[in-house]
Amino acid sequence: MKKKFFIPVMIVVAIMFFSLIGYITILFLGDYVIDEKKLIFHASSKIIDQNGEEVASLYTENRRPVSIHEVPKNVKHAFISVEDQRFYEHHGIDLKSVGRAVYKDVLAGSKVEGGSTITQQLAKNIFLTNDKTFFRKTKEVIIAINLERDYSKDKLLEMYLNQLYFGHGVYGIQAAANYFFSKDVKDLTLSEGAVLASLPKAPNAYSPILHPKKSRERRNVVLSMMNEQGYITSKEAVRAQGSTLGLHVKEKSKNPWLDSYIDLVIKEAEEEYSISREQLLQGGYTIRVPLDVSVQKAAYKLMQEDRYFPGTDHHAEGSAVFIDNQTGGVIAAIGGRNFTPSGFNRAVAARQPGSTFKPLAVYGPALEEKRYKPYSLLEDKQLSYNGYTPKNYDMRYEGKVPMVDALTYSKNAPAVWMLNELGVETVKPYLNKLDMNIPDDGLSLGLGGLEKGVSPLQLAGAYRSFANLGKYDKPYLIKKITDESGEVLFRHKEEPERVFSKQTSWNMTRMLQEVVKTGTGKAGDFSGEIAGKTGSTSYTGKDGATKDVWFAGYTPKVTGAVWMGYDKTDETHYLKGGSSYPTRLFKDILKQSNQKHILFKKPEGIKDLERPIHLKDLETVNADYSFTPLGLVTVSLTWQEQEDKRAEYRIYENKDGDEQLIDTVKGKGSYEIPYSNIFSGSSYRVVPYNPQTKTEGNGTEFIKPKLFH
Repeated sequence: MKKKFFIPVMIVVAIMFFSLIGYITILFLGDYVIDEKKLIFHASSKIIDQNGEEVASLYTENRRPVSIHEVPKNVKHAFISVEDQRFYEHHGIDLKSVGRAVYKDVLAGSKVEGGSTITQQLAKNIFLTNDKTFFRKTKEVIIAINLERDYSKDKLLEMYLNQLYFGHGVYGIQAAANYFFSKDVKDLTLSEGAVLASLPKAPNAYSPILHPKKSRERRNVVLSMMNEQGYITSKEAVRAQGSTLGLHVKEKSKNPWLDSYIDLVIKEAEEEYSISREQLLQGGYTIRVPLDVSVQKAAYKLMQEDRYFPGTDHHAEGSAVFIDNQTGGVIAAIGGRNFTPSGFNRAVAARQPGSTFKPLAVYGPALEEKRYKPYSLLEDKQLSYNGYTPKNYDMRYEGKVPMVDALTYSKNAPAVWMLNELGVETVKPYLNKLDMNIPDDGLSLGLGGLEKGVSPLQLAGAYRSFANLGKYDKPYLIKKITDESGEVLFRHKEEPERVFSKQTSWNMTRMLQEVVKTGTGKAGDFSGEIAGKTGSTSYTGKDGATKDVWFAGYTPKVTGAVWMGYDKTDETHYLKGGSSYPTRLFKDILKQSNQKHILFKKPEGIKDLERPIHLKDLETVNADYSFTPLGLVTVSLTWQEQEDKRAEYRIYENKDGDEQLIDTVKGKGSYEIPYSNIFSGSSYRVVPYNPQTKTEGNGTEFIKPKLFH
């Protein structure tokens, strides 16, 4: 009798023992099978502009992880109803479902039904492949049991919803809600939640975009299942089943106008903050940038128009960068007319800057060294410096010319003469402070004839130092980076360095305004004030061919640089026009982006710089004797006044061959000499005089006064 009961007891004990051993083995193996790093899902990062608006998503998988607490109950119940009715009851494996699946597999002679719980699906999707083998199923069970041991049901459901694929490149329920309904998951309705719950089984077949009829039928099945399981009433089910799909599809951003800017953001993240491209696209970061969408779009749009690009064909290239004067943040960047993501970004490509380099390498340092002033006279002659002979572009030389005019009309000879006077070793430290570590040591440096050149981003950053009253701060694209919890990981730190004094910067602004008003930068129109400089380089392989053309300048609010040219200039690919093209484009970008038309404001404690006085030749003077009661015989001189009322006039008398300056007058075109002797034989001439440069213009010949008439 004892033996009769002993065997069954031993069998039960053996079963319990081996079950225990099996369970322990499962738990033990789970620690080896589960790689917890895989439970950290790739999440798309987003770029936020200066107005707090999201302008782009960066991702390898379009996913936005969300907490389970943000998922409405009806949405959770929709997924549970259709995917795992006993989710809150089992411990990872639903034996009833497994038994049913095994039975069907045996009948079919192969693996035909999964019977998988949500936990098993999570295990499969994250850790395993999709092959239907018994060995893979065993690993799935091992992982599922261990997941149930280590995580709560809500956490498992959260991970499941965040890793699901919903089709159209969308991963996770938050990204799906945003894509299909343009809303956050917390705002989903019952019907919308059922639509999403219907997708994971066959994302393409049940796509509400591709197959709306099948999607609606599948949604209604989900709603019926929810009703059958007691999650919603029959009335709620019928009402939801009668509604439309309610799609409000948010298409993937098609933003070629932004590609150049994003490329620079990714580069800066890697170079400044050691965040790789892959990490940035998968880390779920929020990247705040100083982007001004209106400027970026205007620059992109206008750069597509051939009328701005005087090339030999339609493939002339260009780039543009604009920076906020106050912060140093890059508000717009175009890396090419047909820029492709991760392609050649011309916004940071070095080119020959031509005469745009003169303010940085010659005139700014000259003023700062206090050896010259804006109206100091410079040599304007064709001189040779150890074999280097710079020439003015128009081959005209005036002998001497004030600095402001040399800059306004972009004369080469005075710029090189001044650089030779200063010494290259004097100006190089200024360029280094402007983040331009130029290896060149020759005088061609003053004309922008550089070995490697500078980029539009560098040039714009350097010009901003004038707009920023002499302080330079490296331009940036990333203001700050936060993680998914909102914690600030990286933040841009302003570290301005003084390069020029406030007075030097203001003088440069006034002189560069003159370039735009009357000089080489007057092409185009803009109602506000702009200070800037043009630049161009010639292609020596063909007469009349131009290689690079530039305009760099600033308003009181924004600094920018525009470049045009070919990536490779040759005898058939060159520009047929000069710097007037980028100048006009620069101004039109500002106009189309509705930049405020404001005036430059002189800083307190700074001496203003008057606009230059330009004298016109004085050809004739009228001289007459007249009789006045008090002056007796008086010589009256009259002449045509200069348009500029600041001009002065020097009166010279020639008596017996002796020429003397007898007086200087200002603001009128007449002069009287009382108590004159009509028999003296004196003659007189009038010469216009510029008090800024302390030079005379071309005056009249000597003329003797006429007798009374």
